[in-house]
Amino acid sequence: MSPSQGTLPRPSMSGKKAAWLAVAFILITVAGLTYVKWWPYYGKALKAITDHTIGSSILTGGSESIPSPSWQSAWDYAQAYYKAVWKAAVLGILLGSLVQVLIPSGWLLRVLGGRSFKSTAIGGLASLPGMMCSCCAAPIAVGLRKKNVSAGAALAFWLGNPLLNPATLIFMTFVLTWKFTLLRLLFGIAITFGVSYFANRFVKDAAIPEDQVLSAVPAEDDRPFWLRWLRSLGHMLLNVVPAYIIAVLLLGAARAWLFPSLGEGTGMTILTLLLFAIAGTLFVIPTAAEIPIVQAFTSLGFGASAAGALLITLPAVSLPSLLMIRRAFPAKVLGLVFGSVVVAGVLSGIIGSFFL
Repeated sequence: MSPSQGTLPRPSMSGKKAAWLAVAFILITVAGLTYVKWWPYYGKALKAITDHTIGSSILTGGSESIPSPSWQSAWDYAQAYYKAVWKAAVLGILLGSLVQVLIPSGWLLRVLGGRSFKSTAIGGLASLPGMMCSCCAAPIAVGLRKKNVSAGAALAFWLGNPLLNPATLIFMTFVLTWKFTLLRLLFGIAITFGVSYFANRFVKDAAIPEDQVLSAVPAEDDRPFWLRWLRSLGHMLLNVVPAYIIAVLLLGAARAWLFPSLGEGTGMTILTLLLFAIAGTLFVIPTAAEIPIVQAFTSLGFGASAAGALLITLPAVSLPSLLMIRRAFPAKVLGLVFGSVVVAGVLSGIIGSFFL
């Protein structure tokens, strides 16, 4: 049974202390995002506007084709991937652990604890400043669930980070075209808010009536802050990092199998489009890496269908990010998310064949 079920003691933390802890969390978040995301993306946005590119496709690693499956291929991809995301990954783990010890449970449940669309919407909107990939946002989503935030709100935060990333949408407009941006925005909104809200139906602890949310707040842990934080950080590292590392290596080795036709060009059938959508949903990329990947596919003779599918599926989720959150959500929810992203990718590919 989840801690959020049943009536538990109200938190004993004073309002003043709670406010200071929340301020500390906000300051750490703003400082971290400024260093890892906001300032670097300002320079990348200027490059996208002036040069109409943000770099080469990480799939090929600068080569003309994807390397054949091998341990060297796995190692090379992992190096390129972690070089791009390690700062954001560290920040995500840090914030995922700190949200459990700095933000009072009552505050979070008051805003994000209900099953209403309002909580889901707030979770999705809260993701916009983060601009993280699905793997880097996953530890924060896990931390929110540990504080008994509703499944819909936590999912909306997790999915909104990569799909509604304002910086990526800016890059996309200048590198690809506004049509790609519009398609991404429409499907991103549908997945972030629609799928997340629907996921509440699969989680029992999401069924807390709005007027009883605060009665489900657990008593705050009165142990020293550093002890609570180190315990939270330790659990986060143990449950998140190993699956993350192993899955990235495996996908790096298998990328030639997931995208076997790169460099040859091919016609798009519904079956081919479905395979592209599944491969894009499983594969893992850094933030905004889908833009040069889509460029590479279209330049090699693939139609707009493949571009439309990968535009949605590559950033939305990945096998590593699903493994990272597997203990925070029921299997039904993860299945719903995976299936919804694949279907959205197929639909985006179909629409893209006429629109892009």
